[in-house]
Amino acid sequence: MSRSQPTRRRFLQTSAWAGLGASLASLTLGRNEAAAQSVIASKPGTDLSAVPPRPAGQKPVHALTTPPLERVRIAVIGLHRGMTHVKAALGIEFAEVVAVCDIIDERAQLAAQECEKRRGKRPAIYSGSDSAWEKLVERDDIDVVYIATPWDWHVPMAVRTMERGKHAFVEVAAAVTVEECWKLVDVSERTQRHCVLLENCCYGENELFVLNLTREGVFGELTHAECAYIHDLRTVLFQLGNEGDWRRNYHWQLDGNLYPTHGLGPVAQYLGLGTGDQFKFLVSMSSLERNLTQHRNATQPNGGRHAAEKYVCGDMNTSLVKTERGRTIMIQHDVVSPRPYSRINALSGTGGTFFDYPARLALNDPKSFGLAAKGSHAWLSATDLAAMRQRFTHPLWRKLAERAKGSGHGGMDFVMNWRHLDCVRRGVTPDSVVYDAAAWSCIIELSARSVATGGMPVVIPDFTRGLWSTLRPLAIADPRV
Repeated sequence: MSRSQPTRRRFLQTSAWAGLGASLASLTLGRNEAAAQSVIASKPGTDLSAVPPRPAGQKPVHALTTPPLERVRIAVIGLHRGMTHVKAALGIEFAEVVAVCDIIDERAQLAAQECEKRRGKRPAIYSGSDSAWEKLVERDDIDVVYIATPWDWHVPMAVRTMERGKHAFVEVAAAVTVEECWKLVDVSERTQRHCVLLENCCYGENELFVLNLTREGVFGELTHAECAYIHDLRTVLFQLGNEGDWRRNYHWQLDGNLYPTHGLGPVAQYLGLGTGDQFKFLVSMSSLERNLTQHRNATQPNGGRHAAEKYVCGDMNTSLVKTERGRTIMIQHDVVSPRPYSRINALSGTGGTFFDYPARLALNDPKSFGLAAKGSHAWLSATDLAAMRQRFTHPLWRKLAERAKGSGHGGMDFVMNWRHLDCVRRGVTPDSVVYDAAAWSCIIELSARSVATGGMPVVIPDFTRGLWSTLRPLAIADPRV
């Protein structure tokens, strides 16, 4: 559901975030450490690090299975980004697009025409208002609802979707606040419906390659990971009618990591976070803000209508995470600097190190893999890296690479959609569940709270409520998948 005009819900949520921004600004530096610790992880009267007991009637969903389906009937809400999911579904033989929804009727019509053209059947259309989606989720012929809308709609749409007996596939981030993350967890557990984060970067060729190296023991004992979302979006952030119409708002509301999951999702899966290890705490700091303001002043986008906006989000945010098993993760966010795209995508262990952009691999003992390299002081040659790819390409990528050619983001969009829908079709647990969606998304608010207190540590809630220590990695982490 794309929007070019504000709505009452949007105004209320924006006002709430402005209030949070004000409360964060009040957490001034110079206080003693004990006093800072008492407020860094809390809204007034709320300890965000606290893990509430599981309410009666709820059951964990880490191994939730559902009845198998001959075909998976889907609906898509939000047809800017969501059109990618429509096209992917049309290329999956066991998927059927039943309904499409967007506040802009033209987008909904185009999506319906694409379905009719490729499958000979026109889906139902819901459009024209910001409440049209409510009728869509009431249908009884839908199994999965894709939610590809602005962030402030993710939680209300996902909640109602699950409460109506359907699985929610939610674009990133799933939520913006810790409170919203807990709401998703509780509703998924109560309804026994999946809430899957549509983190496509977990399904890139390199990410699946590194995951397979990890599960095959190539990196030995894992110690450290680095990840990021570095993408020059200065022009996009001022585009009306698309993401810029709402995403820029967060730059004047919060100073932290506004988009953590593209980098964090893959490395969380490498490290088995939520299944054998868990986030413990983070510290975060931001650089000064310059580039977005300078770009705005120099280009005067949209006739200068944004001249009065004051951006508070630093150009570069760097957060450091410590896990329960003692591993560390660096997460960065910068969408306003003149810098080439990177997600860093790095992993280190006792057996080797991988860095992306470009892809590089160093091994402690290359000879044990039959390679010509002499040691870890240099990256593998192109020939040796190609040999490792041939040997350790993830089975899922090997299976779907040809079908994924030409699809979004180098094929990862198709692979992600095929995999998630196939899990629903077979009735098995998806590769990531609501605990992952919550843990990866909560970094937004928690990084902002750490920044506001001069980089003080902030505890990361355990959304599994202690289950992480005994859970086994999900299927995508198994090289036999």
